[in-house]
Amino acid sequence: MPSHRHPPTKGPPTKGRGAVTNLQGRFERDQREAFDDGWLTSEAEPLQAGEGCRHVDGPAQPAGASSSKLITQVTIEQARSILTRNASPDIPFDVSLNPYRGCEHGCIYCFARPTHAYLDLSPGLDFESKLYAKANAAQRLREEISRPSYQCQTIALGVNTDAYQPIERTQRITRSVLEVLHETDHPVALITKSSLIERDVDLLAPMAARRLAVAAVTITTLDADIARTLEPRAATPARRLRTIGELTDAGVPVGVSVAPLIPFITEPDLERILEAAREAGAVYANYIVLRLPWEVRPLFQEWLQAHFPDRAERVMNRVREMRGGKDYDADFASRMRGTGIWADLVRQRFYKTADRLGFRYNRFELDTSQFRPPPRPTRSRAADVGQGSLF
Repeated sequence: MPSHRHPPTKGPPTKGRGAVTNLQGRFERDQREAFDDGWLTSEAEPLQAGEGCRHVDGPAQPAGASSSKLITQVTIEQARSILTRNASPDIPFDVSLNPYRGCEHGCIYCFARPTHAYLDLSPGLDFESKLYAKANAAQRLREEISRPSYQCQTIALGVNTDAYQPIERTQRITRSVLEVLHETDHPVALITKSSLIERDVDLLAPMAARRLAVAAVTITTLDADIARTLEPRAATPARRLRTIGELTDAGVPVGVSVAPLIPFITEPDLERILEAAREAGAVYANYIVLRLPWEVRPLFQEWLQAHFPDRAERVMNRVREMRGGKDYDADFASRMRGTGIWADLVRQRFYKTADRLGFRYNRFELDTSQFRPPPRPTRSRAADVGQGSLF
């Protein structure tokens, strides 16, 4: 039984966190059930975004070693490779880079939550509090794009994890990756829910002027109260609109991703989000309906019961309506949009509003022809010597 993960939890939602429990991952053989025998207390308030980050140079600390606060732990790791190739036909990029594993934003609907199960950690609270920082991301990127066989394609930065989540303020891994891309004239597309992207305008603006950079800001709802429980440590909706404006003023083409559309919770805001984003300066738009793969399904339903018990059943019935009667259908042809009458109505609402506002539907085509491969890293002296003789 692994000892480096938080135990399962029960009770009211933790302030500042998205998941209600620490649901076990699907690969775990042993089952656990939380039981309060009176020895444990939870009187201490959890820390707010960006506070109380514990940096760990090895495996995450045992649960028993931490205080009653749900402290964000950051494990520094050395990545063996950094670029991920994508073969999904419904995703508009082929290469992505994720500077972190796990995400402190804590979005309850995040499709990447199940990836924490591969680390023998929970896709629940562990996903948003036990983070891994790829400290050598820039070095690995430089090595991979310097290979003679490398074919330049736009890199999507921040897909399975937000590249600008709170720990980026101190880790600065995303910044170091952008510096490599800027130096080599390599095109990049970013997507975020954080205003921290404004810090890197000095790199993004000149790249955008040469058709080497584009950004998208995800806005799920305009209701700050809903956002506070749905994506607790991300920027507020109003702040994200300001970020769209700041990037636009700097000359960076910006899009808005209305995702996910959750029936009866965020879906009513669809038209208002598009209007507000267009007014702020966004030039292209996209939407995705709620996806519930693997452990996201029970985690989202726990969140529904905790925050919207009055409409939880109604929400799930509508989700199943657009998924052919199931909680989720992974079919590439329909997983982003859904099927059925409700999905078709949402599609019509989106395109009619986007057409009226003059949005584009696809991101700008970036220029790969300007890419200049960096010099190949020199081999170490030990590698050049080769195997020595025994005699």
